Amino acid sequence: METDFAKDQQLPIPSNIQSYLLRVDREGWLRTAQALHNADAKFLTLWGADDRDRDAYFRVYAAWLLPQSILVLEHSIEDVRNPSYPGLSTIFPAALRMERAAYDLLGISAEEADARAWLRHGGWPGNLFPLRREVSASQSYPLDPEPYPFVMVEGDGVHEIAVGPVHAGMIEPGHFRFSVVGEKVLRLEERLGYTHKGVAKRFESLSQQEGHRLAARLSGDSAVAFSWAYCAALESITYTSCPPRAVALRALALEHERIANHLGDLGALGNDAGFAFGLTQFSRFKENLLRANTLTFGARYLMDYIVPGGVAGDLPEGGGDLLLTQYETLEEGVATLRSIYAEHAGLQDRFRETGRLEHRLARQFGALGLAARASGIACDLRVDHPWSPYDGLVPNLVTQPHGDVAARVHVRFDEVMESLRLCRILLEGLPAGPLQNTPTVASGGCLGIGLIEGWRGPVMVVLETAAGGGIRRCHAHDPSWQNWPLLEFAILGDIVPDFPLINKSFNLSYSGQDG
Repeated sequence: METDFAKDQQLPIPSNIQSYLLRVDREGWLRTAQALHNADAKFLTLWGADDRDRDAYFRVYAAWLLPQSILVLEHSIEDVRNPSYPGLSTIFPAALRMERAAYDLLGISAEEADARAWLRHGGWPGNLFPLRREVSASQSYPLDPEPYPFVMVEGDGVHEIAVGPVHAGMIEPGHFRFSVVGEKVLRLEERLGYTHKGVAKRFESLSQQEGHRLAARLSGDSAVAFSWAYCAALESITYTSCPPRAVALRALALEHERIANHLGDLGALGNDAGFAFGLTQFSRFKENLLRANTLTFGARYLMDYIVPGGVAGDLPEGGGDLLLTQYETLEEGVATLRSIYAEHAGLQDRFRETGRLEHRLARQFGALGLAARASGIACDLRVDHPWSPYDGLVPNLVTQPHGDVAARVHVRFDEVMESLRLCRILLEGLPAGPLQNTPTVASGGCLGIGLIEGWRGPVMVVLETAAGGGIRRCHAHDPSWQNWPLLEFAILGDIVPDFPLINKSFNLSYSGQDG
């Protein structure tokens, strides 16, 4: 694909992965998107920007992952009174909700797209767009909710079941509208956006050196991935080289985050299938790992461990030995529980053939990360686009072909074991040296990208700097954007009581998606 465009047409973007920017007109926007689809490029994200204060344009951007790089398309929208651009959702279905969110926040509309609000739940007027330059972040508005026009399914014996947005368990809010015959699901429609926090606007009030702290809090279970992605973008813009010891410690923290989340999910999946023993045992293992985090990294959840130019602290004396002991205990315990899960007829009856996402649909609708790998799509940035130190670790790519709950369970088990192997390599080869090279302050108008493989899949941060060390625009993207719509397909033909199990097998982020 990259040979389709002459290099002098592309502007390099600083990134931890080789990246290019291509400026296109309306026709080029669609033509290039179609060419990228034909080349099987992976659609990553879409976002907009208000540049009227700079050159009187709105802009829309979209990013794709190619075999060797990232390609970002930029299209300038000249009509600022009625800003619109050709929609991409007919080519890349995953773009649809991102286009709706871009309208809610910025007022730029994708032509012939779904016009229903996505992030706006009556929290601000429909004719006001929070990411426009003239809108104050401190302004508040009276709540004015409006009915959401769900798609109706009609027919003999069809009825609707509304679930959420408030749920019985400790879970973030999301609304799920089931159309069913008996208990068999004919259609599921999701309504998200309830945890929208105005993160993109908040970034604009922070300095470049502070942004990593907000990035780490976009989705609490992906704190390491998002803070690393932010720091990677800033370090790329400022040409800051992270010391080798800090790079290795970042990877160690990232693998700990992956292990902890997989352990929690494996226990919760056992519990949702009626096997509470699995929950208690995996909860014990996760708790022990989080306590080890406290002793070695200084916190259970590593919100502030990764900082621009490095990491916040070193392992204490004896910390490496403590972790190696923890890995040995985990490896033995997880292997035992895997055997128990595999031999438990009740569990396997619930897991197998439930919530199946076929390979064809996963590819067609742009699945990313764990959900994609469980449906036979071989994609993992640590393998396909390895950044330091993964370019020297040679991680093993874990996939399963069947796409059901059982496959997603298998992927989690395999990835726990692989992450433990990588952690040992990182610890045993941990280089000496400093922990941080503080980045310089970037001048205004620089654009940088950070792309990191988190435990759910690739998380992306696009950072545009402002003069005086500020942030002009920061777009953060969670892979849940791509994978939430897939849940609507995975449930089809199953029964409503299986939904909690299927939903947990994906375990997508509400907060990371809503922003």
